[in-house]
Amino acid sequence: MPGHSNPPVMGDGPVVGVVGPPEADVERAVREAGGLPRAGPATTVSAESDSVVAVGEPAVLSVARATPDVPVLPVAAGRGVRSVSRGDVDEAVAALVDGEFATETHPVVGAGVADRTSARALQDVMLASAEPAQISEYTVRAGGERVARFRADGVVVATPAGSPGYARATGGPVVPPEAGVATVVPVSPFSTDIDHWAVPLSEVTLAIERDETDVQLVADDRVVGPVDREELVRITPTAHVEFAVVPASRSCFER
Repeated sequence: MPGHSNPPVMGDGPVVGVVGPPEADVERAVREAGGLPRAGPATTVSAESDSVVAVGEPAVLSVARATPDVPVLPVAAGRGVRSVSRGDVDEAVAALVDGEFATETHPVVGAGVADRTSARALQDVMLASAEPAQISEYTVRAGGERVARFRADGVVVATPAGSPGYARATGGPVVPPEAGVATVVPVSPFSTDIDHWAVPLSEVTLAIERDETDVQLVADDRVVGPVDREELVRITPTAHVEFAVVPASRSCFER
């Protein structure tokens, strides 16, 4: 990968994957802690490492989509996954290499439309108008029961990891991962008096009842593709990621 150097693996230290932009300081911190850094793309390092350091939100999202079986330490990645600041990297990496950390489990959800479209998301799944300020009508169901029907520019379903992000900016609550719920928030609703909902994170379905413009399915930071009227978008937990929690990790409730 350009910008990274991967020296031959030597010694008995644990292999620590490093995902993100070229991060010489993180690789140095791994070496100084007695680990063996292995920088590269998420799918590769997740399969070949004893733990992973993901630097920045895009790196955390790509690692989560790879659903690694090893703990992941997020750095400068926002509140949802209890990341550490760049200034605390040395201390945090040392704790990771020494195995002195707790873990926090976050669900990764799958979003599927019939048999033609599917995607994984750590933070949120959204149906959104392809053009700004264009209203459509949506129905939300959870566990087979209708939760709401409303007109809006879109609707976002956020996992606990996504609840401090876009969902909170549009009025939703922040929830910890152990709550086991998803938050459902309309985006720019037509009505000024509308609820937000916390529903069990088992199966949530979204449907477009009336569309005045094209509607797209968005998973985390990626546009997945168009969704037609009355097609069901099914959102279900499909995997999980264990995030390493060290003393320098931030709480999801901190601003």
